[in-house]
Amino acid sequence: MTTHHILLLSLFAFLCSGEAKNIPPYPGPNKMRDCYCTVNLDQEEVFRTKIVEKSLCPFYGEDFYCEIPRSFRHLSFYIFDRDVFRRDSSIGKVAVKKEDLQKYHGKDTWFQLQPVSADSEVQGKVHLELRLSEVITDSGVINHKLCQGLPIVNGQCDPYAAVSLLGPSRSDAKKTKVKRKTNNPQFDEVFYFEVTRPLSYTRRQFDVEEEDVDKLALRVDLWNASNLKFGDEFLGGVRVPLRVLGQAGVHDAWYFLLPRENGGKSVKVEDLGSLRLNIVYTEDHVFPTEYYTPLRQLLLHSAKVEPVSASTAHILGEVCREKQEAAIPLVRLFLHCGEIVPFISAIAHAEVNRTQDPNTIFRGNSLTSKCIDETMKLAGMHYLQVTLKPIIDEICTEHKSCEIDPVKLKESENLETNRENLRHYVDRIFNVITTSGVRCPTVMCDIFFSLRESAATRFQVDQDVRYTAVSSFIFLRFFAPAILSPNLFHLRPHHPDPTTSRTLTLISKTIQTLGSLAKSKSANFKESYMAAFYDYFNEQKYADAVKNVSVLVFFPINLRQSVDTLSNILFVLFMIKRAQGRKRFGMKNFKKRWFRLTNHEFTYHKTKGDIRALCSIPIENILAVEKLEEESFKMKNMFQVIQPERALYIQANNCVEARDWIDILTKVSQCNRKRLSTYHPSAYLNGHWLCCKLSADTAPGCTPCTGGLPANIQLDVDGDRETERIYSLFCTYMTKLIKMQEACGSKSVYDGPEQEEYSSFVIDDPQETYKTLKQIVSAVQTLEQQHTKYKRDKFKKTKIGSQYVVVFYLLYACSSDYIICCYKLQLLCI
Repeated sequence: MTTHHILLLSLFAFLCSGEAKNIPPYPGPNKMRDCYCTVNLDQEEVFRTKIVEKSLCPFYGEDFYCEIPRSFRHLSFYIFDRDVFRRDSSIGKVAVKKEDLQKYHGKDTWFQLQPVSADSEVQGKVHLELRLSEVITDSGVINHKLCQGLPIVNGQCDPYAAVSLLGPSRSDAKKTKVKRKTNNPQFDEVFYFEVTRPLSYTRRQFDVEEEDVDKLALRVDLWNASNLKFGDEFLGGVRVPLRVLGQAGVHDAWYFLLPRENGGKSVKVEDLGSLRLNIVYTEDHVFPTEYYTPLRQLLLHSAKVEPVSASTAHILGEVCREKQEAAIPLVRLFLHCGEIVPFISAIAHAEVNRTQDPNTIFRGNSLTSKCIDETMKLAGMHYLQVTLKPIIDEICTEHKSCEIDPVKLKESENLETNRENLRHYVDRIFNVITTSGVRCPTVMCDIFFSLRESAATRFQVDQDVRYTAVSSFIFLRFFAPAILSPNLFHLRPHHPDPTTSRTLTLISKTIQTLGSLAKSKSANFKESYMAAFYDYFNEQKYADAVKNVSVLVFFPINLRQSVDTLSNILFVLFMIKRAQGRKRFGMKNFKKRWFRLTNHEFTYHKTKGDIRALCSIPIENILAVEKLEEESFKMKNMFQVIQPERALYIQANNCVEARDWIDILTKVSQCNRKRLSTYHPSAYLNGHWLCCKLSADTAPGCTPCTGGLPANIQLDVDGDRETERIYSLFCTYMTKLIKMQEACGSKSVYDGPEQEEYSSFVIDDPQETYKTLKQIVSAVQTLEQQHTKYKRDKFKKTKIGSQYVVVFYLLYACSSDYIICCYKLQLLCI
């Protein structure tokens, strides 16, 4: 059984001027500060908020959710101030011990900011082995072995230890060697300290344990060796009284490093302000996979249930207070099991049939919308990286002013110049989006195809609905949020600075409107300056580009349709290819050919209109598509289509065409089960591979494949863990499940209108829904019994007084609070 830790933080800071909770003003004529907050596991930063400018009472209002990847001692929060020279200085911190997290669980709590000093910033632990021997020399033997988890200072850590034996009239100090560039050093050094005895004692009278040893202590300080003029940096220390040796004279233990005693400066705590936090900390206890089989089968069967509103997955979305908390584990489980497309297709089809106005299709926060959003976040991360990251990085680096609001315009700025800067950025981002259809992950394409078909069938009169059903997700819910907050989509490490953030906001609003295909787009803007700016883009070519990218992402679904379906030609282009050597004595020369890509084959022809193909490569035979190094044939813009027995080398007309062909061929072959994980970046010539010099033409590749998104995205998800989370949600909302059962009985028996207390549930078929609910309750109760039995058995096997009992009680306390944790989770998610 494994334990997973989950941390959900809602971060707020109300630091009110004039109260005990205020941040001290900046020492100068401008009293205001530009502040941001960081979340740290010990000293490792894991999240950073946006910068709130010119305020002593910053409000962040940001939710941060993460899975904790390692053990930690403190969950820490730091408030930083950024000055005009873009230098960051710490104002104060809040550090909550791991064992105290449950104390503040789900509560809005004000914490007093504490001073930050180098001597108090401590993490890691040290292992000590002490021995006391009275043989011959009566000396204490101290073996300092190793350390773990030291902080990284300025990108590296060069630690050494200072070991001292302290007493009433002595202070013997020794040092270890410096261990370079490691935060887990192993010293393995032995130090000897002689323990003297008072002269008034005779040998027979002398009792080491009762007299001298009680007055002695061992101190170990860890330092980071530095070449800076300020000297070495303190990493933490520990003081161990030698009385721990006891009668045995031996002690072996790990110690957490502690701050230096009285090392920090004297700072008035009440002058630093306060920080309000709402912390939710939960632990999932995951059983082996067979325990979850009944509930998992109910969930995976959801797409086949008629109607889908009576399915287990849909019912979870109905009983949860927020659709988001149901969507996250559902999507991850269905992705893991390869069933995400039929599930989303089923719930989307049901939602479309309930929609009356085509203009509101998929615009609400329904289970369908939340599931698609979550799928795009998981499957589309690589897609965002290759599409948006280069231009986002450029915008954040250039810091060009793009403010077009006359009220916010600075005196030194020119409105027309700013408009031109903004227009340039919008055009570039719009172009990279509308030309990126071939890179869209297959799972997203399949979902979009299903949305298009459902919308077109439901609203046959509206010809644009087949495009808006897809563009509303691609532009409004995928690309626009990533542009607005690139740090949340791993496009940037932190929040952009306020000026760049404003630029990204203006770009995002324009991209949303371009993708909406609304009839009157100027009416979408509340601000007159945005409506005026949008006149630059009020051309038909932009609407056509949106429709084209919506169409382009549909084609992968055809790959899995019947071979009798009429072939759809995706790409036709004139390029140069090298003969593959099919004939024993054939010439392996380069020839110009017309290449054609359809749903199920890649062919080349002698002339453009030639029906007969000189060579046909089935899509399922394409194992990889990669660039070919220029040194192979001294030719640029070459790529290779790798097949089971050989590779086809092709030269495109330019680098853009080469990239497009690599993208689309990778995309259509992405789901091939025999796709390669490695390839040879150079050709096989003169009896060996030019890249790795291996002589066998069948030698496995020497370089990892780079093209496309891995088809086995579901392997990155723990399906058992997600099922455990779904079980916990059902436990949390068991009262609603019972009410839903009552609603089904009421509708079935009386066949009348729903009572008001049951009207919040979608129940299309009361009998089928009741049947599913009964199965859910049974599966949940079985799992609940297994959890209870596990805790009871573990308690029986635990010996009172042992170290293990402490660990067990901690786990038991966390597990018993899990239902409460889940309830709070839905309150905090946005």
